[in-house]
Amino acid sequence: MKIVILGTAWPYRGGLTVYNERLAHEFAAQGDEVTIYTFTLQYPSFLFPGKTQYSTEPAPQDLKIVRSLNSVNPFSWGKTGRAIKALKPDILVIKFWLPFMAPCLGRVARIVKRGGTKVVSILDNIIPHEHRPGDRLFGRYFTRSVDGFVAMSDSVLEDLNQFDTVKPRVFCRHPLYDNFGAKASREEALKFLGLDPGQRYMLFFGLIRDYKGLDLLLKAYADSRFRKMNVKLIVAGEFYSGSEKYFEMEKQLGLEGMVVWKSDFVPDSEVRYCFGAADIIVQPYKSATQSGVTQIAYHFEKPMLVTNVGGLAEIVPDGKVGYVVEPDSVKIADALVDFFENNRQDQFTEGILSEKKQYAWSNMTRSVKKAAE
Repeated sequence: MKIVILGTAWPYRGGLTVYNERLAHEFAAQGDEVTIYTFTLQYPSFLFPGKTQYSTEPAPQDLKIVRSLNSVNPFSWGKTGRAIKALKPDILVIKFWLPFMAPCLGRVARIVKRGGTKVVSILDNIIPHEHRPGDRLFGRYFTRSVDGFVAMSDSVLEDLNQFDTVKPRVFCRHPLYDNFGAKASREEALKFLGLDPGQRYMLFFGLIRDYKGLDLLLKAYADSRFRKMNVKLIVAGEFYSGSEKYFEMEKQLGLEGMVVWKSDFVPDSEVRYCFGAADIIVQPYKSATQSGVTQIAYHFEKPMLVTNVGGLAEIVPDGKVGYVVEPDSVKIADALVDFFENNRQDQFTEGILSEKKQYAWSNMTRSVKKAAE
């Protein structure tokens, strides 16, 4: 088939880029012809909370990536739509993550559909974690431009009912992020990060936003039981909300010297070291649909703690690959103390090895094609 993916790709960075490029590789591996259309401007700089939108990694050499779409320039929406329509793809795939993008993505989809192409959206979420005026209006505009949907959690499928109840929809778990290289040994990872091999480590990974609950984890880590253990917390990721409150919490809770701050965006080539150093990955989210961090942890075969919000509990069987707890600092602390005191790592790793088999990328490409039928 001829497939076009519309969304974030190199030279932009982040999870959306990783996802779209990995999806393109999977379609190509199955013999499909794939082109990615990405942005000339993704976010206006005043709307982007990080330091830079751009990747420091080299361009992928085996993907066709066309920069065409400006998210705030309607003239580019028409130009991009017409260019994709002229290719006559069988399927246009759009990963939807933010209502702000609905006008440009929805406009392109409407143009491309006129040529007989089926439009399928993979939904990160349809109702955003951080609400803004116009979210539902934009979401409705986008969903009306799509022929079928793929949702990666039951909670997103349920949310979709608020916008559409008749179009084809397919449920498919978020595939593994298996494109960050081979596992780094603990020794190799600790040496790269400059960390003490005499300590054990828990990892909070990814862009730091309020809904991800780093404050809950800091409160949990202040539990007096951790003072008797050689356990440190690594926080690896760029702040997308104010950092001052977290540093102030660290001071007030008496955690200075106990938290390893790696508060810059982690390049793809360094992800393996963060996970290689960690004994357990902690996702203390206050709200969620699904998370790519979970799928990185599965790839690197690391036990996890997630909170019982959104779709996180759906993919982390409690007691088999880690813990599912309520978003409460006491419950988070209790589980983490149990992990280290009772040496659960080998037990959970064994569960991960069997559980991770269901997260193949071929399941996602098959689901996209099914949604387009």
